[in-house]
Amino acid sequence: QVQLVESGGGLVQPGGSLRLSCAVSGIIFGLYDMAWYRQAPGKQRELVAAIIRGVNTNYADSVKGRFTISRDNAKNTVYLQMNSLKVEDAAVYYCNVYRSGYWGQGTQVTVSS
Repeated sequence: QVQLVESGGGLVQPGGSLRLSCAVSGIIFGLYDMAWYRQAPGKQRELVAAIIRGVNTNYADSVKGRFTISRDNAKNTVYLQMNSLKVEDAAVYYCNVYRSGYWGQGTQVTVSS
């Protein structure tokens, strides 16, 4: 059974930072590309970042230079470091085995003063 469990969301002021974590079980983690998506109220779910072949990274234009995706294969965990957060970054963030139907339950990120 594949499980993805996100953590690290919360309330942060504009300009602040958060690090999201996603612990993965049920697959040979190192063999899979991973991604983070987000969905804000009334909007479609969008790709935020992906890590391909363990080293290549793709980012949405809106987060380039501020967010960093990384992974630790020894811990079966993928991370999303989010810096210089903006109000428009507020959303539920989801971890995904990239291009698969495996999703986490989501973690809420709220950016507000």
